[in-house]
Amino acid sequence: MTDVSLFLSFIRQYTVRKTLLLSQQFEAVKDIIVSFLIAKRGKYSSSFLNSSLIILVAIAVVAGPIIAENNPFTPLFTQPINQQNQSSVVSYNPYETALSTVISSKPRDKVENYVVKSGDTLASIGKKFGISVDTIKWANDLKSDTIKPEQSLKIPPITGVVHTVVSGETIYSIAKKYKIPAQNIVNFIFNDFADIDTFALRAGQVLYVPDGVIEPEQPKYAAMAPRYANAIAGVRGSTNFIWPTTGIITQYPTWYHQAFDIASNGGPAIIAADTGTVTYAGCINWGYGCHVMVDHGNGYQTLYGHMSVISVNAGQAVNQGQQLGVMGSTGNSTGPHLHFEIRLNGVLQNPQNYLR
Repeated sequence: MTDVSLFLSFIRQYTVRKTLLLSQQFEAVKDIIVSFLIAKRGKYSSSFLNSSLIILVAIAVVAGPIIAENNPFTPLFTQPINQQNQSSVVSYNPYETALSTVISSKPRDKVENYVVKSGDTLASIGKKFGISVDTIKWANDLKSDTIKPEQSLKIPPITGVVHTVVSGETIYSIAKKYKIPAQNIVNFIFNDFADIDTFALRAGQVLYVPDGVIEPEQPKYAAMAPRYANAIAGVRGSTNFIWPTTGIITQYPTWYHQAFDIASNGGPAIIAADTGTVTYAGCINWGYGCHVMVDHGNGYQTLYGHMSVISVNAGQAVNQGQQLGVMGSTGNSTGPHLHFEIRLNGVLQNPQNYLR
């Protein structure tokens, strides 16, 4: 035991001496470094600041996306308007596939000039650009179908009328003039408005009027469905889907609006086109307004927009024909109507292929 005590005493004294020696050496080296930095602080301050800034920027670039992705305080939508029994699903974005169904890889957003070639006719030019012959004639003030090589023609981006707004006009007066619903003008994505909430126009601006007509009759060469038809809720289409409401079809599907617009002033019920599960039921102050999304469990989803009342909740199972809500005019809407979409694996489909 005596030897153990002596050994422990020696270890303690040795450790204390070594610690003191290392501390003295550290302090001496530190004093030298501090003196050097103080003496050279003006020479190295710029490099120090630049290096620090680069390090901070690198940290922001690396950590920024991670912080943004995991931020629990970012709201999904704005607060809802006039609705009942609504809920929302965080992972759902109703617009994330809105451009996935555009037929052309580069949609035309304005009038183009086309120089007539030998052998061209108004019908062949119309087919080439996907517009009616009457549309070309209206845009160029042509009184006949006769055209000549090297003649320059204005080619609108869509079938309809190109209108220059004059003071005092509104989308409602223009829609009445060209015999189409005002909603058709709003639906064309390249139309601009001075105020998106009131759809106000500026004098002198060019406005595209899809499917508008200058003459009473239908465009002679327009290969399209009748402009208006009745939709009867519950009537089965060409597949397992049924019509989701009753009213007048005011706009048929097109490349910039792959949906049916069905209007009625009576505020009819909106019903599920097929059995499924509600994945979204809520309201936003723009776009679809108060709307419902149903997943049918087979890759198909349906969307019902612009409702005045929502009668279901997210996560709720619904049967084909069950009421989802009531037709309204919420969001980007000019009057009571249903905006009805069919999607397959998130990609917008032409609903006319499923409902006839």
